Amino acid sequence: MLKIALFLLLFLGQTLARAEPPPFAAGETVHYKIAQMGLKVGEATLEYVGPKIVSGRNVVLIIFTSKGVNFYDQEKIYLDPESFRPLAVSRDLNIFGKKEKIIEYYVGQKIRIIKQVGKERSEQVLATKGQVDNIYGFIYRYRIQGPFKVGEQLDIRLPTKDLKISVAKETKLAAGGRTYDCYYMESEPAQYKIWFDKGPKKLPLRISGSIGVGNTAMIMTGVKD
Repeated sequence: MLKIALFLLLFLGQTLARAEPPPFAAGETVHYKIAQMGLKVGEATLEYVGPKIVSGRNVVLIIFTSKGVNFYDQEKIYLDPESFRPLAVSRDLNIFGKKEKIIEYYVGQKIRIIKQVGKERSEQVLATKGQVDNIYGFIYRYRIQGPFKVGEQLDIRLPTKDLKISVAKETKLAAGGRTYDCYYMESEPAQYKIWFDKGPKKLPLRISGSIGVGNTAMIMTGVKD
């Protein structure tokens, strides 16, 4: 028994020693400029709020906010702390003065969507083929778990589309007043392109595709830890 106990202590000690903290902490906020056709049209932030307890359940909260002259979009994304897949998303939109509030609940293989536009309330349920992802949840999960190997391919199931995303190459990218060595990822079908810093934080330097209010590019301008 003593030998078994010593073995378990050694095994747990080695396991804990190998466990690394995530490359980000609560409060990390990445700032972006939003560009369309090469022109700046707005600004965005991606904030890792961190662990929370909501309705007695442990969650991780991230907040994506984008704004420009004629639009405002804020998404509060509540993630499972183990898988970083969505449990609920609360979204406030104001596009050209049209205000909407949307709440999505992810339960099993169904998504319950409640939309409020003025005094009108609507509800629908989407059936999915399996566990659904969120693009921002994926980005944080990959920053923790991703091996960042060129040629690696992963499956992403979004609410309305299944994608494959792969690490296509290592490259360089100018962002926030400097040039970074980075990993470039792209999806098939073509919907998202993501550049990750090769440094220890694995910062998402640029995110292009169907983001917020449309097909845009977000380029990092700075980060606050």
